[in-house]
Amino acid sequence: MSTPPDRDATGTVEAAGLTHVHSGKVRDLYATDTGHLVMVASDRISAFDFVLPTPIPDKGRILTAMTVWWFGQLSQLVDNHMLSYDDELIPDEWRGRAMLCTKLDMIAVEAVARGYLTGGGLLDYQATGEVCGIRLPAGLVDGDRLPEPIFTPAAKAAMGEHDENVSYQTVVAQVGAPTAGLMRDKTLEIYRFAAEIAAGRGILLADTKFEFGLHPCSGDMVLADEVLTPDSSRFWPADEYRPGRPQPSYDKQYVRDWLTSPASGWDRRGAEPPPPLPDEVALATRQRYVAAYERLTGLRFDDWLGPAR
Repeated sequence: MSTPPDRDATGTVEAAGLTHVHSGKVRDLYATDTGHLVMVASDRISAFDFVLPTPIPDKGRILTAMTVWWFGQLSQLVDNHMLSYDDELIPDEWRGRAMLCTKLDMIAVEAVARGYLTGGGLLDYQATGEVCGIRLPAGLVDGDRLPEPIFTPAAKAAMGEHDENVSYQTVVAQVGAPTAGLMRDKTLEIYRFAAEIAAGRGILLADTKFEFGLHPCSGDMVLADEVLTPDSSRFWPADEYRPGRPQPSYDKQYVRDWLTSPASGWDRRGAEPPPPLPDEVALATRQRYVAAYERLTGLRFDDWLGPAR
């Protein structure tokens, strides 16, 4: 049984055998004495490059449960970094929302696949007729299905800054043609496979992003971080799909929509950070995340790992 972790004055968790390495918008990363990493998904939620002051109940457990399930589905396509989600090295406080992982040499590129035109891709298309240098047909509207899925990478930005869409040629210049080509091919292969699974459950996978790293011994490309969750993907109910408008969703678009509505009173173009979410918005977001998990996997979220061994 692992020792419950303590928090220092900054809120960073301290636990025997673990060293805090990094905290991102949503995840906290710890190194183990064995040379591995423990990745902890928090209940924090980010939007418009801000970490919001209101947590979403159970969000970290939902993201981890979905990632574990998807890793299993994708195991024939690509290796992943997860060693265990229920190891003794994981403190009980984190059980159900943490994974013991292989330490990789991470590739500093967000590998994004889009099957539908929306979000930042739509804004780029409206301005230039292209997304990441890829010319698209004229006359597309919000939510249109693309002729075929496209690879639209983004340069990873520092916390608090916005990831920047870049061309494939930029990725080649950054990581080399072999790595860029393999990352593009794997991203699109995984997207097509996952989109087919989702479609069979009445969900459209509009877009998603992946992170890859290279194994320190073999040099093989490995899938890392979270995979195909409501934080990293847009999930749309197929029976409500109507191009030409924002789509109903099972992801954090609900939070984005509230923040940009008159109800929030927040000016996205101003200098002030977003306000706290009302309880009803936080709970409705949780419901959407749970619905995504249960509809995609066919499992009950209540049956996922609890807080005690």
